[in-house]
Amino acid sequence: MVSSVKRFLIGRPLKSTELGEQKLNKTKALAVLSSDALSSVAYGPEQILIVLITVGVAAFWYSIPIALGVLILLAALILSYRQIIYAYPHGGGAYVVSKENLGEKYGLISGGALLVDYILTVAVSVSAGTDAITSAFPALHDHNVGIAIIFVLLITTLNLRGVTEAASILAYPVYLFVLALFILICTGIYNVLTHQVPAEWHTPVGTPIAGISLFLLLKAFASGSSALTGVEAISNAIPNFKDPAPNNAAKTLAAMGGLLALLFSGIVLLAYYYGITPNDKVTVVSQIAEQTFGRNFMYFFIQGTTALILILAANTGYTAFPLLAVNLANDKFIPRMFKIRGDRLGYSNGIITLGLASILLIIFFKGKTEHLIPLYAVGVFIPFTLSQTGMMLKWLREQPKGWRKKLFINTLGSVICFVVTIMFFLTKFAQVWPVLLFLPAIVFVFTTIKKHYTAVGEQLRIAVDKPAVPIEGNVIIVPVAGITKVVENSLNYAKSLGAEQVLAVYVSFDREDEREFEEKWKKWQPNVRLVTLYSQYRSIIQPLTKFVDTAQHKAGESNYRVTVVIPQFITKKGWHNILHNQSSLLIKAYLLYKRNVIITTVPYHLKK
Repeated sequence: MVSSVKRFLIGRPLKSTELGEQKLNKTKALAVLSSDALSSVAYGPEQILIVLITVGVAAFWYSIPIALGVLILLAALILSYRQIIYAYPHGGGAYVVSKENLGEKYGLISGGALLVDYILTVAVSVSAGTDAITSAFPALHDHNVGIAIIFVLLITTLNLRGVTEAASILAYPVYLFVLALFILICTGIYNVLTHQVPAEWHTPVGTPIAGISLFLLLKAFASGSSALTGVEAISNAIPNFKDPAPNNAAKTLAAMGGLLALLFSGIVLLAYYYGITPNDKVTVVSQIAEQTFGRNFMYFFIQGTTALILILAANTGYTAFPLLAVNLANDKFIPRMFKIRGDRLGYSNGIITLGLASILLIIFFKGKTEHLIPLYAVGVFIPFTLSQTGMMLKWLREQPKGWRKKLFINTLGSVICFVVTIMFFLTKFAQVWPVLLFLPAIVFVFTTIKKHYTAVGEQLRIAVDKPAVPIEGNVIIVPVAGITKVVENSLNYAKSLGAEQVLAVYVSFDREDEREFEEKWKKWQPNVRLVTLYSQYRSIIQPLTKFVDTAQHKAGESNYRVTVVIPQFITKKGWHNILHNQSSLLIKAYLLYKRNVIITTVPYHLKK
């Protein structure tokens, strides 16, 4: 039943030899890996206006030079991550760059920040898309959390089916969104050029505005830079590209940068010329669309594709999170299970973990994750800053051909990213302070896991120069609850091991019962020694484990081993288990952590 449902949802298992077929071409990769960055066009320009309106509508002309600054930062990031793609073609992005050039701790800060950021990407994107839907259908507003969870489950299931299949489906709404915005921008600019937009709707560029300060402009710049979240995803996901992977990834990154620049600058220009004012109930893109087309088909087409792209922006996290987790797992900073490919050759443990974590976040914040956006943005700009700085040190150390040009690009990017990060802390500290707690906590967890793996490796490693100490013998203990076929089956198995001594141990709660059982045992198994233990507190585990400890202590004096053979009957149907005491499981759980005690379960399968 479970297997059938799994096959229906995820599809048939793929052979390892089919891995090449699961790689992305540039067209699909652009849709899957750019959805987060492109979706930020829907709220990035609005963030600039929200800061400027504190001075007044007349200050909106400053959005144009601020947007220009954001585009300069975008260009620096695109050029920098293009260099990272070629320098580190196996993926890993900011984590690998920071670790190799700045040190392990900085790499873990980058990796931890990005892992958390991808979880926030899913939660914020899906919640924002759900808000767009429930705004159009107010009757659904009370079900925001449930709808968001359903979307997360759908996207998770789609990604479990494989990256290629997910990309094939998700490419259509992403490109529809790009098409819709290009139509909007082109039509809007045409209206501006043909003087269909009144000049009094906007303040002329260069008009002096009282109250404007450098701090306010930097705050608006930092807020607008939230549109650049997701730019790093392609450098993390290089292994998902078809060969030659670095070349295809670099071209996809350039295409994403070009599209993001055009859409972002187009929306900023139209918002300026149309004199759009931020509104809690209506987005900037919605106002521009209504001013341009009215409430007709094109308006609803733009709104529908915007809602879709906001939801599907979550898919960038599903593509980048598992691959970043693989890099961290390879370095033994997170559990090895994240390195395992699932039935459809995707890193399913990473996909499932991301889905569950984002669902918990949505439930905890009741689908209102707007307060997480600054935390989400600062979580990106910390790795941005570290990766740029790491590349600076790389060029200074290696000095390859053309290194001065590369150094200038990374220095520019590093300085701007650092300024943006500081501005987030200065202006939105009440929302971003948790990063000062969870990043050290994540680094601590990473290093603790690494210490564990190192300790395990040291203990499991075989020293060739030290000969193994042979085991001289074996004492077998068989806990028995009665005279049954289950016990008989286990005793026969114990005898077949050829041990020097087989002991049957019976725990009694009553003295009379103890004497009766001993008499029956002598008649049934006279050749197997029976040890009876009286338990006045009606506990099986305590007297049995004490007896094992005693046997283990005596055996330990000469290199003997103690083996506990546990009889267990297996019911025909799973639900039958709730009708029986699970004593064998409890005994196994208690004895599992005892040194030099070997535990063997002998199953006896019931037929009815």
